[in-house]
Amino acid sequence: MTKIIGVRFRNVGKVYYFDPKDYEVSAGDHVIVETARGVEYGTVVLAPREVEDSKVVQPLKEVIRVATDKDTEREQSNRSKEREAFDICKKKIIGHELDMKLIDAEYTFDNNKVLFYFTADGRIDFRELVKDLASVFKTRIELRQIGVRDETKILGGMGICGRPLCCHTYLSEFVPVSIKMAKEQNLSLNPTKISGTCGRLMCCLKNEQETYEYLNKSLPNHGDIATTPEGLVGEVQTVNVLRQRVRVLVHLENDEKEIQEFPVEELEFIPKQKFQGNLTNVQSPKKENDAEDSRENNEGNKEKNRNNGGRNQRQGQNTEQGQRQRQPQKQEQRPRQPQKQEQRPRQNPYQNQNPSQGPKPGRDRSKEQRGENISEENRENRKNNRGNRNNRRKNRGEGQQKRPEHTGGAESAE
Repeated sequence: MTKIIGVRFRNVGKVYYFDPKDYEVSAGDHVIVETARGVEYGTVVLAPREVEDSKVVQPLKEVIRVATDKDTEREQSNRSKEREAFDICKKKIIGHELDMKLIDAEYTFDNNKVLFYFTADGRIDFRELVKDLASVFKTRIELRQIGVRDETKILGGMGICGRPLCCHTYLSEFVPVSIKMAKEQNLSLNPTKISGTCGRLMCCLKNEQETYEYLNKSLPNHGDIATTPEGLVGEVQTVNVLRQRVRVLVHLENDEKEIQEFPVEELEFIPKQKFQGNLTNVQSPKKENDAEDSRENNEGNKEKNRNNGGRNQRQGQNTEQGQRQRQPQKQEQRPRQPQKQEQRPRQNPYQNQNPSQGPKPGRDRSKEQRGENISEENRENRKNNRGNRNNRRKNRGEGQQKRPEHTGGAESAE
């Protein structure tokens, strides 16, 4: 556990933890502390207390001293200087023709730095502006671009409820707000009604979100099927979250419809996604109980018939046997099983044919199909041509053998 105090530097700024050391301070006192920006003048909002080490950001800085009267006068003089600095910076922005809106100016306690807060649609090149301001104030200059929500928090104003803005009075940090919160609270989704002065969703939507989440757990959705205590079946039309009451469009027996309101505890619901069919076919729990009673009565009557009707059953058996003898017996038709055919090996028709028997019939068939009828004269001409070709080849071979073999140059000269 670590002993701390909570200090706030702006009207509604973030609370920072500091080590009080041996100083006796209480909520509302002013202290001088050292921060990342330098020496600052702050107000104690949390009295000394012990918190867990996980909630403290180390290293924890110490309080320099409790503020004196001189420190308070110096702080007031800094506030008056901030107004003058604001007017000067505004004139310089107009002179440099920069598209930016100046929001606030702030001096540090030791006058070591001047901070200017502004808003703009995009990025602004203010390097020349910083040089000009540094030549005027003779100190460090820092320009910070902020969003529209921070702008509203600094300037303040009145909300649509008629009260001062929450962010300017007590909200130290902004919480994320979504359109889903407005849907769960059954608010109008008109942007002008659920948006604040800054143009964003109102921060107060988060205040009652946990309560609505708890109450909506026991309520049905629009369109679910509900069963009333009288056994009527209907469809959910509207839901009152705070009163925990439901309006149901009930289907009466004469095909008429009527809207009735019931407390949530008296109804039974079926989700719309799981329901299939028409509402007229849905049986209420009361009707189901009646159906069960009728089933029990039918079972009792069947047992009586079994005990009292034994004789009738015996007589009926004799008659049934006679009818069975008269009726021809039906022969059971068994499905025919396909007979398996034995696959014999295919024989080659030209396997045992002699080569002297001439060409195979398959070849003659193919030639006849093509229309190529070869006559005997053409065959003889082909044989003669082949013989002539062979004779020419032989003559060429003999001529090559009779040629003298060429030797060296000296032998040819002799």
